[in-house]
Amino acid sequence: MFWSRAEALELAFPDADRVESEIYVLTDDQKHRIEKLGHAAVDSKVIRIYTGFQGERVVGYAVIDVHNVRTLPEAFMVVLTPEGAVRSLRVLAFHEPLDYLPTKRWYEQFGGKTLRDRLRVGDDVHAVVGATLSAQATTRGVRRALAYYEILVQGGPN
Repeated sequence: MFWSRAEALELAFPDADRVESEIYVLTDDQKHRIEKLGHAAVDSKVIRIYTGFQGERVVGYAVIDVHNVRTLPEAFMVVLTPEGAVRSLRVLAFHEPLDYLPTKRWYEQFGGKTLRDRLRVGDDVHAVVGATLSAQATTRGVRRALAYYEILVQGGPN
């Protein structure tokens, strides 16, 4: 099942009383640092990060990553804990044949991952027979989302 942005945000932050978003326009330096830290190309210098709040307490962050798998786009939301670990992934759109879409269980393996993990297909991320490009694209997207958190939300490393 695919989710709209609004549905995915509700599922991402079920305990939040509000969700705010901030748009960042990356400088060349930020783009370079994110690509280096995340080991993934950044195609757009405009990034939106959603923050879920319960009162004044942050309950998490979310980033929607849109990228091509083979030749067609996929969009998914990476939900992060307040400390910057992956809480969940939700596929919002997948335009490649559905045979190339990994299972829900496969996406769940990212739970708890941070940039301290290797996040490499065939290493700490399981490969998917028949969906290698999907697995690689998703893994790059997760690394990119974690790098956005590190550089834009946490403000480091320089």
